[in-house]
Amino acid sequence: MLPYYGVFDDLGFNVNGGTVTLMGEVTRPTLKDDAANAVKHISGVTNVVNQIEVLPLSPADDGIRLATFRAIYGDQALSTRYAYSATPAIHIIVKNGNMRLEGVVANAMDKQIAGMRAKSVPGVFDVQNELQVENGGKEAAKK
Repeated sequence: MLPYYGVFDDLGFNVNGGTVTLMGEVTRPTLKDDAANAVKHISGVTNVVNQIEVLPLSPADDGIRLATFRAIYGDQALSTRYAYSATPAIHIIVKNGNMRLEGVVANAMDKQIAGMRAKSVPGVFDVQNELQVENGGKEAAKK
């Protein structure tokens, strides 16, 4: 429902009765409004609180986003599993040179590889690897 939602955006929500609170970060101001408008039309929603942050325009951050995308999705171990979907699983959020990885990966090794690739990008001040492992990483404990 959100055609401009992509790898450099991260959206979340919380529901409390008929109130939906939207949160996250987006690179386009129109995406913030589009998300709120999409939720308003859902049956049972009486109120939408839009706390989505629009990331500041920054050529430096745009360069970091692109370089990180290439580093992560150009990695042979990650590209075949995560790059070929409508919205890639690993989201790259960059604000003022600080990066956060969001999304879900299949295993702890993929999380580690993505974090290492992100940390290798020049110009990044800090990388927070918030990637979640499917099933809480339980597949590693079974082996």
